[in-house]
Amino acid sequence: MANPLCHFELMTNDLQKCRAFYSSVLDWTFDDESMPGYTLINTGAEPSGGMMVKPPEAPAAAMHVYFQVDNIDVTLAKAVEHGGKVVVPNTKIPNVGAFAIVADPEGIVVGLLKQLEE
Repeated sequence: MANPLCHFELMTNDLQKCRAFYSSVLDWTFDDESMPGYTLINTGAEPSGGMMVKPPEAPAAAMHVYFQVDNIDVTLAKAVEHGGKVVVPNTKIPNVGAFAIVADPEGIVVGLLKQLEE
């Protein structure tokens, strides 16, 4: 299986300003109800996204991408074997699946997502 881009996430200092920008510029809509504390983004086509307040430990506001994988633990092991670093270990997301975050040998950070089987 290829590992396609499946989700993106905006970490922002100002949710309302960011929301107003993307709503006006790209016609995105937002859902604040489905996952309390996290805003889901509907772009009108896949992949969809999410938005959250930037955690204090994150160095800057940024867009983060997630790639769909079949097995997070296997993918994390491959990343480490090939010079990467685990930034966030395999973490469960209730009713969604699980995610992890890795840095490649250059320090570029990407997310891995394993969605629940339907």
